[in-house]
Amino acid sequence: MLRPLARVGRPGDGEMLPLEDEDQAKSFRPVVIAVRWGTTAVSLALAVLGFVVRDWVVVAWCGGLVAYTIYRSVSPVALTRRVRTTFEVILEVALMISAVVSSGGWDSPFVFSMASAVIVAGFARGFGFALRIGAVSALTITLSDQLLDRLEPEAAIQWTVVLLLVALIAGYTRRISGEADRQHHLALDRLERLSDANALLFALHRVAQTLPASLDMKDVLDTTVARLRGLFDFDYVHILLFDETDAGWHVLRREGATGPDRFGPTELPNPLKRAIAHNRLEHVSDLSGRQGPGTIPTSGSGLYSVLLARGALIGLLAIEHRDPSHFSEREVELLNGFVEPVALAIDNARWFGRLRTVGADEERTRIARDLHDRIGQSLAYLGFELDRIIQRESSGEEVTDSLARLREDVRSTVREVRDTLYDIRTDVSDETDLPTVLDSFAGRLMERSNLEIELLCEAERRLPIRQEREMWRIAQEALVNVERHADAERVLVTWRDDGKRATLEVSDDGRGFESGAGRTDSYGLVGMRERASSIGASLEIQSSPGRGTVVRCVLGAPRPDARGPAVGSGQVR
Repeated sequence: MLRPLARVGRPGDGEMLPLEDEDQAKSFRPVVIAVRWGTTAVSLALAVLGFVVRDWVVVAWCGGLVAYTIYRSVSPVALTRRVRTTFEVILEVALMISAVVSSGGWDSPFVFSMASAVIVAGFARGFGFALRIGAVSALTITLSDQLLDRLEPEAAIQWTVVLLLVALIAGYTRRISGEADRQHHLALDRLERLSDANALLFALHRVAQTLPASLDMKDVLDTTVARLRGLFDFDYVHILLFDETDAGWHVLRREGATGPDRFGPTELPNPLKRAIAHNRLEHVSDLSGRQGPGTIPTSGSGLYSVLLARGALIGLLAIEHRDPSHFSEREVELLNGFVEPVALAIDNARWFGRLRTVGADEERTRIARDLHDRIGQSLAYLGFELDRIIQRESSGEEVTDSLARLREDVRSTVREVRDTLYDIRTDVSDETDLPTVLDSFAGRLMERSNLEIELLCEAERRLPIRQEREMWRIAQEALVNVERHADAERVLVTWRDDGKRATLEVSDDGRGFESGAGRTDSYGLVGMRERASSIGASLEIQSSPGRGTVVRCVLGAPRPDARGPAVGSGQVR
């Protein structure tokens, strides 16, 4: 059991002390008992002369001291932070002072017993309390000797120093023990956390053993049915997925029989309705009675469970057998432990399928736009040119020169298709950073056009891959727009990332345009704004007729990435 600790004392003293009810004597008890008996033995040895001369005061205090030592050995002072502990310590100090004062002061044989009282005070409250107890004890004995005219200054000074040193030693011992106890507590706490982590990892491992690893729905269903067959003996299985659009149920997988592909909200078999109503697994041992029928009319018994993922109902699972009372309670418990990871795997596959569909639609839209803008017009021109050549040839005109020009146009279109496909495949990755991709694309753009492109890159580190990828697509869109529409000669591409702000800027010396002129999707502004918005960046476009265009995308406070400095930092071109 870990001992609760609390921080007490002055702020910043760094000492971790026990809570009010915690007994410090557990660790100090053997030391305190040994000191008690040691000082008692010394006091008895020094008091032998009192027995010889029949000093009954000394004899009485010897008996009292031995009795008190025995009592405190059996019932030690509980060194807590309660008032009772302070009272017991002060009472013991007063008892020892009385013994010393009444039996000769600093010449008393019981002076050594004062050490045990000071040590108990030091173990109870530390340096300050022990020093105060030692000083008060020494002052009390000294004053009593002064009043009784038996003061010996040298003895008083010596014993005062001894008591103060004992107080310091006791307080220091308590400090060391407290630090050791704190370290022990921290070690036990770490051990307990490691034990919890180990239990969690073991539980996750058990889940992983039954969880389909694939994010493809077909793989998940294949694995689920295969493992069901390995765990249960059944004839029919149905896995249903909830459809949010109409509150119906889509049959993801059916084994052993045929049937409808969908169930309406009120068309589910009664056992599945009860499983939903009770939000638990339903075991029906006889489907021929009022509890049936099951998903298959010939079923005799079945197990029906809801599939819950992230607290929501996503589907249903039904396994059935032709024979009544086929499934045992052990199989009920086994299925209860099986449905949770299966539900999570199906839900993961469902969301992955949706994300994959969204990503594919977005990519198809981008490819269609690129093909339309770059290749569609060229193919349309080739079609018109072929029609014109056919008409000229049918009228008997010479078409050799026109065919030669058409051949060059076809070659140019082929090159344009090749460049477009290459640009579509170009993207940033874990191995290729934004400056490297920009440099490669700028080189290809200059080869196929009359543009002069200058690329300046200053980056301390890379952005997260998604942010960097969207920045690249914005830069690509801006450069392609310059190539197609700006009628420019020079383009400056600047990429800066100082660890706090990332800025991409594409500026040209082209013809520019009036703000708001043209179609709403001119120069691909809609696509660039959507990409900037998706990563939390701002997009600014400055242009005026005859003065060129500046496209600036700023991403504030980008998160540092563990992949280190950008490969293409510095001036690329």
